[in-house]
Amino acid sequence: MADAGTAKAIEDLAAAIGDKAYLDVAKWHLYLGDAKLHTVLAEKIYPLLADKTFNEVALKQVLAKTAVPLGGGNTTLPLSDLIPAASQGELVRAIEDYQREM
Repeated sequence: MADAGTAKAIEDLAAAIGDKAYLDVAKWHLYLGDAKLHTVLAEKIYPLLADKTFNEVALKQVLAKTAVPLGGGNTTLPLSDLIPAASQGELVRAIEDYQREM
């Protein structure tokens, strides 16, 4: 279990990315925060920031390994398949901004 400082940092990171990147489903844009995926993603990204190993390649790997259930769990897709390239770029910038303020 994360200590209080780490939990707060993950919460802050989740808040920083929740409205920066979106899933594109049938031309509908669903932001990470609205999809309740911002905290899950922040929990996976924060250790990379803490270890100073975060970069765009690492983010793409995290997105590829993060399964998103669709249709009530009838199928899953990797998060990387649902976030368009431009939105992934916004996500990288938001995370880099957060990292600079750490």
